[in-house]
Amino acid sequence: MSNEPNVEAYRRFFQGVALEFWRKIVPAEQTRAEAEFLWNALGARPGMRLLDVPCGSGRHSLELAARGCLMTGVDLSEECIDEARRAAENNALSIEWRLGDMRALPWTAEFDGAFCFGNSFGYFERGGMRAFLGAVTRALRPGARFVVETGMAAESILPNLGAHFQFEAGDLRLAIENRYEAGESRLDTDYTFLRGGGKETRRLSHWIYTVSEIKSLMAEAGLATMAMFGSLSREPYKVRSRFLYVVAERAAHRLAD
Repeated sequence: MSNEPNVEAYRRFFQGVALEFWRKIVPAEQTRAEAEFLWNALGARPGMRLLDVPCGSGRHSLELAARGCLMTGVDLSEECIDEARRAAENNALSIEWRLGDMRALPWTAEFDGAFCFGNSFGYFERGGMRAFLGAVTRALRPGARFVVETGMAAESILPNLGAHFQFEAGDLRLAIENRYEAGESRLDTDYTFLRGGGKETRRLSHWIYTVSEIKSLMAEAGLATMAMFGSLSREPYKVRSRFLYVVAERAAHRLAD
């Protein structure tokens, strides 16, 4: 799996200036609000074992560990895992960090809940998504919940899709150029980071799924959709909602192959 072009693109993307930009642009208040949503959506309580995949630099795991959850974070980026480990040590939090592919999780029925946040859902074409959701389902105990956040559902991204965007974070500027390949249902994006007279461009792809396709992929894996929201305040999801939040539950009667 690790030699696939898109996997290598993500491995290269999440290092250096890209991580610096995300650190600067995401306020602590947003992380706390997202952790509160996860706490409620997962039915979390102290002592529950939760899986964060992919975990990035671990901002959600850190918040939930501080509330008493037993956290495990998995990510493909060595720099993200190193940063997450340092943050946990600095905050005297015991969290298990694993460097690995989100489609090849090693656990069977070990977690009380799992989540995929940070707009990471849709990294793969259909076969890769089936592998990811199957791996998550296997890792969950029967009745455990799985929560997804994505801004890449077709009903969210396509009505609002623009070709060019710019964002600023301190002395860093990010220019985004989007190209949608309709025949592949794939969004190709060039991210150009600018600071002073220097610039660095990295490219990523996201596969775009309709809400119905997301529900069907989850159902195939043994994850029954319980609720869908369009915001952290639990507003109903609708076309043009900026984000889709899906709360699903691992069926008690099957374990994904």
